[in-house]
Amino acid sequence: VDGDTFWHQGVKIRIADIDTPELSRPRCEAERVKGEAAKRRLRELLNAGKFSLVAGWRDGDQHERKLRTVTRNGRSIGETLIAEGLARSWDGARRGWCH
Repeated sequence: VDGDTFWHQGVKIRIADIDTPELSRPRCEAERVKGEAAKRRLRELLNAGKFSLVAGWRDGDQHERKLRTVTRNGRSIGETLIAEGLARSWDGARRGWCH
């Protein structure tokens, strides 16, 4: 779907520990470009092998997505996206990606 949301076995999953640039309504061209890069990289990471979905204190969100941390070999895929500059830690506040 985008850099922090994907479909897995018919269920829409929102990665709970990150926020990535919006693709559905980007506020500027830079956000769109970074959002596309995050989406591509998430697809690569998910397709690189088996991963685990870990539920947190909330099962889902207001958009009927399951909130999960995605891990492989004990490492969060979200942390990988953060380290690569394609995401930031989710702190509950939506902030823009345009400068």
